Amino acid sequence: MSLSSFSDIYGIDHDRGYDEDISAGDLVRTGPNLFPHFEVLAVHGDKAWVRNTANGSDHLALVSRCRKINGPPFAQAAE
Repeated sequence: MSLSSFSDIYGIDHDRGYDEDISAGDLVRTGPNLFPHFEVLAVHGDKAWVRNTANGSDHLALVSRCRKINGPPFAQAAE
């Protein structure tokens, strides 16, 4: 049995509609909210190890839910 997340219960889709190269050192946010910001520490497959820049807590996040905030977000999509 797996636990349901808030997103699963309410059918919220956090995946972005474009490809973006997320790598260690990037500043990202997850989902449509502007905060909190996370620093990407490592990426493996479809998961990223991220650290909250406000309180230092570490989390695992799906790369598809991460959105860069230190680069042009639609540079690849515009090409």
